[in-house]
Amino acid sequence: MNDILPYVFAPGLFESEPVRSAIIVGALVAIVSGLVGVFTVMRRQSFAGHALADLGAVGGSAAYLLGISQLWGFVGAGILAAGLMELVGIKRAQGRDVATGIIFGFGLGLTALFLYWDTTLAGSSNAAVSVLFGSLFVLNPAVIPLVLVLSLIACAIIVLIYRWLLIDSISQDLAAVRHVPVRLTGILFLVALALAVELSALTIGAILSTALLIGPAATAFRLTKRVGMAAILAPVIGVFCAWLGIVVSYDSYHWFHADRSWPVSFCIVAVVFLVYLAAGLPRGRKGVVARVR
Repeated sequence: MNDILPYVFAPGLFESEPVRSAIIVGALVAIVSGLVGVFTVMRRQSFAGHALADLGAVGGSAAYLLGISQLWGFVGAGILAAGLMELVGIKRAQGRDVATGIIFGFGLGLTALFLYWDTTLAGSSNAAVSVLFGSLFVLNPAVIPLVLVLSLIACAIIVLIYRWLLIDSISQDLAAVRHVPVRLTGILFLVALALAVELSALTIGAILSTALLIGPAATAFRLTKRVGMAAILAPVIGVFCAWLGIVVSYDSYHWFHADRSWPVSFCIVAVVFLVYLAAGLPRGRKGVVARVR
């Protein structure tokens, strides 16, 4: 085993402070994204998650311009956008989709403006890459406690409204019969969704953040049809993808004598995609079911 480890983990992997921070933050974000992603898939709100991710880029680019932590910008803009989407489209799902599209377009325009100012006024050439694609390896360790708190808040919201979410996601008519507060459930879920998406945007960027939200959850539903089991599997799959992506990105520095690492965001998203494909292989899936039986 000791002879194999050097070929799997490049020298200095676990001694690197940026890698340790990336492992911690990546795990926290993957757990939150996986849990929230299960209900995002069930409620068919993938577009809302994508819109919140891109709208969070407004706050991230503005924070970059003001010289403050991007996390505050991402989270603040995400929660504000979630509130606006719920406020504008309150009657029907179609209304929410229209509201999402309108706010989404306006937000992208603001992001373009702020990134332009970041380049011309602040003189930063890395703003667009940092905001849109992110990097776990350049996170300030000081943000870890804040990421932990926000992660706990998002998970607590899902746990508290779990039964409401489950009933409302299955059937709105059933939710009405059971006297589920649908409006309150939708608002609280959007807050949890905004937190999950914006935390993910901090790690792998606004454009790629929905990969951790949708990928592990969709993979979990390929392995099981039980919501409770999917809510357990999705965070585990997300953590596996995040950690494997970090290792691959770090190790790639020594590959092909390129002296240049593959972007950690790309590595995590690529692992998510490959795991999703692997979970859908017919023969492997039947084998797993047979063994469980």
